[in-house]
Amino acid sequence: MSAYVCPVCDFVYDERRGAPREGFPAGTPWSAVPDDWTCPDCGVREKIDFEPQGGGSAEAGE
Repeated sequence: MSAYVCPVCDFVYDERRGAPREGFPAGTPWSAVPDDWTCPDCGVREKIDFEPQGGGSAEAGE
């Protein structure tokens, strides 16, 4: 499972933990998070702006 980081506030969406306060239970894959979802901590960035934790590039369409 992967984790994705907001480039503004460093909020981490970890697929293993999900984001229960956002309605995504543990184990929710990144691909199941809606494209219009915004960072719950800063609200500045959308899902497309998140970066894979540890560098690299996100796959297109995720």
